[in-house]
Amino acid sequence: MTAQKSVLQLSVHEERIRKKSWKTVSKFSGVTSIAMDDKTGKMTVVGEVDVPKLVKKLRKICTADIVSVEIVKPPEKKEEKKEPEKPKEPEVIAHPVTYWNNQYQYHPASYASSYYPPYGYSRVVVEEPRPCVIM
Repeated sequence: MTAQKSVLQLSVHEERIRKKSWKTVSKFSGVTSIAMDDKTGKMTVVGEVDVPKLVKKLRKICTADIVSVEIVKPPEKKEEKKEPEKPKEPEVIAHPVTYWNNQYQYHPASYASSYYPPYGYSRVVVEEPRPCVIM
């Protein structure tokens, strides 16, 4: 199906009926937009909707009639002029890591960035007391 713009005439006298009709129309799958003129009682529904089924549902709430149904044409796409693509420059990688298979394996150049220290056990001693004390 293609998108349709359908105009429906509704007899809406109360705010409660208007809300119910909005809710009913918005539940239909394929509805793109809904607009309603309160003075004339015309509701405009745009989307891929089966209009007779929509009117059948609305007639349970209020009096509904089909005024017009039009096919909406999609906007024409303008072709942009494409510039010739420039060849990409190769990226420079400072430290390739492709030859490391195990992340926990010792690598002499990466001691600062590794998780584990390179040898033995080490202990960190903090000379300052903890800054937060709960009393």
